[in-house]
Order: sequence, then structure tokens, then C-alpha cells
Amino acid sequence: MADSRTRKVRDIFDSMESGPTSSGRPAAQAWLQSHSGSLGLFIDGSSVCPSDRQTASALDSSGESVCSALCAVDEDVSACVSSSAGGFKAWAALSCHRRAQVLRRLAAAVQKHSQCVSEVCDLFQPPSSPAALVRLVQYHAGWAQLRDLSIPDWSPRGVVAVVVSDDASVYCMWLKVLPALAMGNSVVLVSGPQMAPPSLLLAELCAEAGLPAGALNVLSGSDVSLAGKVVASTGISFLTYCGNKQDGEALCRQTAGWCVPVALSTSPGSVCPVIIFESADIDSALDSVMEAAFKKNREYQWVLYVQESVLDGAIARLKVRMAGMKAVPLLCEADRALVDEAVQEAHRQGATLIQPCPPAPSGALYPPTVLSGVAPSCQAVVSPAPGPILPLMSFRGSGEGITLANHSPFVQAASVWTEDLTLSLESVKSLCAGTVWLNSLAVMDPSLSLSGLKEVGNCTDGGREGLYQFLRPSASPPLRCFRPSQVDYATFGAPSPMVAFVPGGSDSSSPARVYQHLVGGRQSKAESGCSKAVRSAGGALLAHCPDGGPKDVRNAVEAAIKVQPSWARSPSARVQSLYSLAGSLEKKSRELAASVQTQTGVSLEEAEQEVELSVSRLCEWAARCDKERGGVQSLPQSGSSYSTAEPIGVVGVVLPDSKPLLSLVSLLGAAVAMGNAAIMMPSEKNPLPALEFIQVLLAADLPGGVVSIITGARDQLTKALANHSVIQAIWYWGSKEGCQFLQSSSPLRRLWLHPEEQENGERWTRPDASLLEEMWRQAVVWKSLWIPTA
Repeated sequence: MADSRTRKVRDIFDSMESGPTSSGRPAAQAWLQSHSGSLGLFIDGSSVCPSDRQTASALDSSGESVCSALCAVDEDVSACVSSSAGGFKAWAALSCHRRAQVLRRLAAAVQKHSQCVSEVCDLFQPPSSPAALVRLVQYHAGWAQLRDLSIPDWSPRGVVAVVVSDDASVYCMWLKVLPALAMGNSVVLVSGPQMAPPSLLLAELCAEAGLPAGALNVLSGSDVSLAGKVVASTGISFLTYCGNKQDGEALCRQTAGWCVPVALSTSPGSVCPVIIFESADIDSALDSVMEAAFKKNREYQWVLYVQESVLDGAIARLKVRMAGMKAVPLLCEADRALVDEAVQEAHRQGATLIQPCPPAPSGALYPPTVLSGVAPSCQAVVSPAPGPILPLMSFRGSGEGITLANHSPFVQAASVWTEDLTLSLESVKSLCAGTVWLNSLAVMDPSLSLSGLKEVGNCTDGGREGLYQFLRPSASPPLRCFRPSQVDYATFGAPSPMVAFVPGGSDSSSPARVYQHLVGGRQSKAESGCSKAVRSAGGALLAHCPDGGPKDVRNAVEAAIKVQPSWARSPSARVQSLYSLAGSLEKKSRELAASVQTQTGVSLEEAEQEVELSVSRLCEWAARCDKERGGVQSLPQSGSSYSTAEPIGVVGVVLPDSKPLLSLVSLLGAAVAMGNAAIMMPSEKNPLPALEFIQVLLAADLPGGVVSIITGARDQLTKALANHSVIQAIWYWGSKEGCQFLQSSSPLRRLWLHPEEQENGERWTRPDASLLEEMWRQAVVWKSLWIPTA
């Protein structure tokens, strides 16, 4: 073999070994040396490096210390948030054109320093291509230019906290920061020591591009407690996080009670199932899988599903392709123990190992490994270890393949390989993943929306849809921050002692009506057999309503699960059902107006106006059932991308005290119009209009189980909703203690929280398009489909 210094291209081609590479990372080393190997903070447009701060080491993939990063303290947090408040005023005051100019200059700066950006990304995290980052900046520069034209009646939230854990990618971090800036917010970027260098580099590039001082500040710390201190500074309007699930849940518990909306993207370690049907081009599919799993994209953990009829041929082709492959580096040496444990567990459960060479006893290198015949319950399938491991399973029919692919709760993206158009579209619709690639793998573009489902997160990043998390309706005032309360989560929502009814203790001359709630399309008493007295503002007994509990919620969820898939499949049927519901409501308008007047004490004229507006609101939702379903995205690659809005599934709604009928109809319409099933919890104070509305539901042609209405103690029903794993979203109007409980106990759900201290009823009567669009966006998740054409 020729010496490496004199090897020819032909020698490299014949041996299939890696060619010579340049030693070191000169641009990254020069940038680190300019900071004397000790990175500070970035506050108010410049780097600051106080001498009395503790430091944490930033390690490269081999575990060696490359530089140190400062750990911010309370004083730094206070200065940072104060600077961000001023930066928001300056940045938001600029025109859309001026903000877009700054972002375009940022794209030019990234191109100018592409070598440094690339080397810093490679040094600390999985590679992020400078070209991909430039495309990301340019895309959001366009949205900064078009914000007021394309997204009218929406305003920036204010100061946004972006928190990234050390195992997040640089691309994911930029996908949070750039849309926040493009929409006119200022950003406080909070990172761990590993992400401190790329975070500080981004801030310096933004300053070079002309971003106003304070519009982007960077703090670094040793753990997520720093992010909690940032939220506790009471200047933060929104918190978004990308990183591992454990730190994300800890952050939610730490920030619960401040009434700051939180969006989580727990993408590191997420699973990508690859389904190869017998009608696929097997060779192309296997080539792409091996490239992605063993060489190219290591952000996802890949799981391969092959149809049984072509399994033997696929395994034979894999063995041929893997022969002669060499061990590949892990992201860090600490991952070696996880990889060894995953492989040993799969082997014990009967999996066959396919490796080109045996692994070394230790070290950060591991050979590409296929685990053939692994069990569906194996940890390597449910939550694969971070390494060149490819679990392989077989399936018989298409339905079984989709079921196996949806088995893991950590699926963020999926890939389907088939030449059968009908099968591909059916598979795409059935897969529970935010992004689906058809006959392709790992296609990324900022115009593609990435929605988190199940354990992957509760927010949508990318595309037009990802912008709305950084905006609020202009007609809706920003939420005020509260300090956390002392909430005993163990006793929150505990059943209250039953109060016995004493015979002869009530007024027999005007017997109170006894209502039933609606569960699974039928009226029924509470499973507990208990009722609650409903009284007027003056204390007069009006009625008895069921005192529902966890068993009633479980019954409602079981009914919703059965009917929701068929309800979601037919938009035209939903249109007719909601128009039928509006007609039924109009026929009973007199009875409902009387109920609203009796319960709330408003005038009859005002009650009639609420009923009339409720009818109009239902007609609005009926008209939107088959509208606004997404569209085609323009991509720089050859191919087509489709973004579609899909229902969340089962939504739990805890209703406010104000406007008891109109709020019920508005939220019910938003949920079911998009194909969801809704479990409604009426106001504990004013439940009678909702109970009267049950007769309207029964007279309409909605399938039983699409809507359930359960009355009872609000905290007890809220806890029952939070404890049910099937409920994917909770819309809550109630106490700040209830908001705090939900943020702490259900961090990965899609929570839409409204403390009752900030609820005045104007939201429901104001005819503002952005408020209705906000409800609509809370009722959907987004799925992107990529179809190559060449």
C-alpha cells in the first residue's frame, strides 16, 4: 500500500478507505483562541466575561476539554432580561423590511465565515452544514419581510427564552432562534456548556449583521436551573426548548406556575421507522437506509421494517453492502456503554447480529450493526441507543407494518418505500409522525413543518406553521406573569367530602330540576351516584347536576377513541353535522337564553345576544371544516412537499365561568370541526347552560362520543384529564393553581392555559379573525410529506 502522503485517487478508490484529511480545525481554533479559550456571556450586544464566575468545560467527541464556558448567576440573568426588554423595543420598532435586511446580512455573514461555523459545529455537536444554516436564515428573512402582509392581526410575544440542552443540534437551535427574531421578538438564548460555543458564535454573527443590542442575548450554565431563573425574572413572554426529554420535563416542573407558555421539542434520540414494502425498489431503499443510518444522518435513530415476502433478499443485500465497512465514530465515548447494552439485550432476546467486523473492546468506534429479527418490545426498537445500530423487523401486511412503526412513542419522522401510489398515501396518513418521506430519507428544509407528537414534543417548528408559536393575536392582551403558588400535587383534585341531602330540607313548592351529563352519546348520572347543588348568585337553589369524576372521564375517552377516527375522515360529514347542530341550537334559543339569564344574572336581551352569537359561531366552524387544510411548499430540491393539518385526537376542555354558552360553543366547534373528539368540563359555577345544551346535541346528528359533557368539581376533573394518556391536548380556563398543576404533571401535552384572573369574557364576543384562527391552530397538528421527482 502506498504511503498516505503519496496515495493516488485510484488507490483510495480501490481500497475504499477514507482519503487523507486535514489535521485540526484551524478556523475554530483561531476563534476559540480569540476568546483565550474561555467563553463568556453575550449581553447587550457584546461579550462579557466577569472574572468571579464559575466555569464548565466544553468537551469534544473524544471527551477532551476544548474550552471553558462561564456559568451565569442571578446578576447576569437580571442584566440579560433587562437588556432583552430594551432590545425588543428597538427590534420591534423596525419595519419588516429593515428586520429582513438584518437577517439577509446574517446569511451573508454565515457564508463569509462558513469554515468557522462548520468547524465549531463539528467540534461540539453532530455536523450542521453551513449551507443548510444559510438556507435557514434566508428563509426566515423572507418571512420577516412578509410578516405584516401575510400574517396580519398578529403581534410578537415580546422576550422569548430559547433553551437548548447539550445534546441538541445547532440546526435545531437556529430553528428556534431565527423565527423568533423574524417575527420581531427579542431572544434570550440559554445553553449548556457544550452548546455555549455555537451559541456565542451565532450571537457574534448577528451583531456583525447589525442586530440591535439586546435583541439576542446568550447565557450559559451547567444545568436547566439557569433557564428557570430566567423565567422567574418575570420578563419572559414565551419559553421554547429543544433537547432531551428528561431536561425538558424538569424545566416544565421548574417553571410551572409562572403562567409562561412552554413549547418542547424533545427531538434528540427520536426514532425514524423506515418501512420497505414488497412493491419498493429494494436496492435504492437499502442504499439510502445504510447511508442515513451509518454515514450521513445520526440525529435520528433508525428502525427498519421489511415486508416478509422480500425479507431474505433484503438481508442478503445488506450483508453484501456491509462487507468491508469499517467502524464509525460515536458522538462521544459515553455512548459506548449504551450501545453495548442495547446490542447485548437484543442478542439475548433472539436477534441476529450482522456486523462487518467485531467491535473493539472499548473506545468511541463501533462497527455498523444490523439487529435482525429483534423483538418489537426490545429497547433497541422503542428507544434505540445513539450509535450505528439498525434494528430490523419483518411484517406481513401493510396494516401490521404501520402498527409496528407507530409502536415507539418517540417517532418524529418516518420513511415509506413503495411504488404503489395508493399504498403510499394510505401509509402516510396512518403514520403517527410529523414528517414522512416517500421513497427518500432525511430530506430537511426550513419550509417543512416539524410537529412533535406523543413523547417527541408539543410544538411545531419550521414552515409558516412554526411562526405562530412566536406570535399572539393582536386583539388578545399578553398574559401577565404570576408567581408560583404552594400546590400540593399529591392532593390536588382530591374528591371533596360528600354532603348528605336531608329530607324535608328543601323548598317543596319549587322542586329543583335534576340534570344528567352526556357521556358516549347518552345522558347518564355520575358514576359516583352523587349530585351537586347549583345555586344562583343570591343563594337560591336552581338545580342538581351530576358530580362527575375519573370514571366518567374514562368512559368518555373510551367512547371518543371509538368514534374519532371515522369522524376525522369525512370533512363533508362534519360540515353537515355542525350545521345541524346550529339549527338545533336556534330552535331551542328561547330555553337556552332563559338558562343563561337564570344562571348568570344578565338581562334577557344580553342572554339572547349570547345565544344568537353562539349560532353564528357554530356556522363559522361548520364553514371551516373543509377549508385551510395546508398546501404545497416550494423547496430548493427536486420534488414536491405537502403540508397538511390533521386532528390532534381527543381534546379535554375545561371551560371558563364567563359566557358559559358562547365559550362552550366556540371551543367545541373549534375542536370537532377539525376532526377531534372533545370532552367538555363546564364551568363549576355556571353549568346549567351547558347541561341545557345537551338537548341540542342529542337533537343534532353528531355521532355519539364525539362530544361528552361532564360536570363536577373543576380540580378533580382537571386531574382526571391530566392522568389519562390518550388525551393529547388540554385547553384550560381556571385557577392559576390548576395551570401550575397541568404544567408540572403534563409537560408533553399540548396545553392551552388561561388563568381565570385574566379572563373577562371579551374574547368570546369579539369578532376578530385572529382569535378564531388561534383556536383553530390549537386544534390541529401538522404533517409534512416529501415526494421526490428525480
